[in-house]
Amino acid sequence: MIWKFKADLYTVVHNTFVPMIYKTKGIVLRTIKYGETSIVTNIFTEEFGVQSYLVNGIRTSGKSSSKAGMFQPTSILALEAYHNDLKNLQRLKEFRWSYLYQSVLTEVTKNSVAIFIVELLYKCLKQPEKNIQLFAFCEDAFIALDKAKPIVTANFPLYFSIHLAAFFGFSPAENSSQTQLFFDLQEGKFVNEMPTHSYYLDAATSTFIAEILKARHPDDLAEIKMNKTNRRVLMIALQ
Repeated sequence: MIWKFKADLYTVVHNTFVPMIYKTKGIVLRTIKYGETSIVTNIFTEEFGVQSYLVNGIRTSGKSSSKAGMFQPTSILALEAYHNDLKNLQRLKEFRWSYLYQSVLTEVTKNSVAIFIVELLYKCLKQPEKNIQLFAFCEDAFIALDKAKPIVTANFPLYFSIHLAAFFGFSPAENSSQTQLFFDLQEGKFVNEMPTHSYYLDAATSTFIAEILKARHPDDLAEIKMNKTNRRVLMIALQ
């Protein structure tokens, strides 16, 4: 009886340190070489938030070498991952494409926008916390970018940046109107007269923020007519 109790206790304690295998989707944020044939990749996962994975033997001259290309930033993968909450570096059992891009990896403009999004996510996502809604937003954004027309692609960085802010609790207020014409950058809302400080946008530029806030899907960006100067002014102002 005592022996059975000790055996059960050992099983419980031992199993707490055995990593479980989970299926999850993930968006690759960053990958670095590790040793001669391996990589360490930073992935925003649907199930565990941001995680780091060691992938052994993937940088070789053999058949597995082609798999290394799957871990370039922006890739959306289906993963079977070992996960142990006590470890900072996890391992992958299996991986495959969840969505195979048609244009993001080959068109220069789209790829530049995708890399901008990845860098923004890398800087914003610091904690390994599960956020299914945020992951879904990011996954949908990358897929929409892959299918986007040129005008949508041009407006995409602003759309993503503004809507991403909502997940961190500081989204601009959607209170523009015929009288609320100026966007106050300090307050994050539209006001009816020019603020006394200099951190605000004029009425014409503020209109673009109002239109982007109303966009519920990237396809809506096709209706927003901005030129390069307009976009540059907004991106600088929102930094």
